[in-house]
Amino acid sequence: MGPRDHFATRLGFILAAAGSAVGLGNIWKFPFMAGQNGGGAFLIIYLAFVLTIGFSVMLAEFTIGRAGQRNPVGAFRALKGGAWPAVGGLGVIAGFVILSFYSVVGGWTLAYAIKAATGALASNDPETLGAAFGAFISEPEGVIGFHTLFMVLTGGIIAGGVQGGIERASRILMPVLVVLVIVLAVRAVTLDGAAKGIDFFLTPDFSKVTWGTVNAALGQAFFSLSLGMGAMLTYASYLDKQVNLPKTAAQVTVLDTTFAVIAGFMVLPAVFAFGFDPAAGPGLTFITLPAVFAQMPAGQVFAFLFFALLAIAALTSAVSIMEPVVAYLIDERRMPRRWAALLSGVMIWALGVPSALSLGPWKDMTIGGKGFLDAMDYLASNIMLPTGGVLIALFVGWSISARAQEEAQSDGSHPFPLIRVWIFICRFVAPAAVAWVLISGL
Repeated sequence: MGPRDHFATRLGFILAAAGSAVGLGNIWKFPFMAGQNGGGAFLIIYLAFVLTIGFSVMLAEFTIGRAGQRNPVGAFRALKGGAWPAVGGLGVIAGFVILSFYSVVGGWTLAYAIKAATGALASNDPETLGAAFGAFISEPEGVIGFHTLFMVLTGGIIAGGVQGGIERASRILMPVLVVLVIVLAVRAVTLDGAAKGIDFFLTPDFSKVTWGTVNAALGQAFFSLSLGMGAMLTYASYLDKQVNLPKTAAQVTVLDTTFAVIAGFMVLPAVFAFGFDPAAGPGLTFITLPAVFAQMPAGQVFAFLFFALLAIAALTSAVSIMEPVVAYLIDERRMPRRWAALLSGVMIWALGVPSALSLGPWKDMTIGGKGFLDAMDYLASNIMLPTGGVLIALFVGWSISARAQEEAQSDGSHPFPLIRVWIFICRFVAPAAVAWVLISGL
């Protein structure tokens, strides 16, 4: 095996890691989940999970990745061996499953960016837009076609390598993402009637909180931060020893959380301004928001900007989700990067086809009472990611504690004042919280 590829700069890594974290989880999923779960109440619970367990698990992934200098399976094997490589395998499988349905939704964003640009969404009637969305997702050729296009774009970036593909794309796409989300959020909060949405988002209604809400917030924190699937672990394996891992983990966590909060300000005030239902679920993005944009001055422009934003965010995250699978094939199977990208891309695409068809021709096919796409989402977000995350925390907290502390502090070069707190969270808080929430949410 040749020398391991590395990020050219620390900024390139931060942008790539932030691009991984900032995706559909922030911009598509977070606003409607907040709308369904009491607005400000969900926000508070989500932030609590992100800033404690989320940050701790991210730093744990960073330390494992940089210390192991391998894909998730190889990193666990290099550091401890035994049964621990199976944890890395769980992460690779979770990423594989997630990207299969994530690519389908990513394809929807590409399609809707085109529809917005051509004026096909110029209606302020949610029923009309709902019927149009239903017709689109039930038509196999279009949905599978855009699913294919999205996977081709993702695989193309991955095939370019760490510096030439992932880092280069992140340096271009992330600044565009920042500008778009700020422009759209400013427009939303300045609409007449937006104050109701702002109040809903910032004022907690704990009467809406259930164990399902807490479970959803935890799953959202893991999904949003790209934890438990080996993405952050794999990216960290391309870092050199001079990088301050706690500082970098904090920066990525803050960037991701900021994007999620701004997305809430981008979506919910606009929804309230025009009298729509904030609890509309996944349809909030593809049905309700086009109706909102249609009532805005220059609404077609803002609709295009929004769906372009969504597509870019989806793409940066998809790249990071696919990279652990590709890294596994490179490290463990000695496969050239381009062939690894092609093989994994085709396999993920194939698993995504049932998700693409699950809202159309295969809508009657259910798993545990859920459609295929929803079942894959639940399996990954609510079970695989939290389980993977807690095992990562236990590995760092108990199995390689001394090595992890040295790695987190770059062998003394970057002292971390909260090192004992971090280890305590990894040993006790994260496992207990995740286990309790998982059991209570069943």
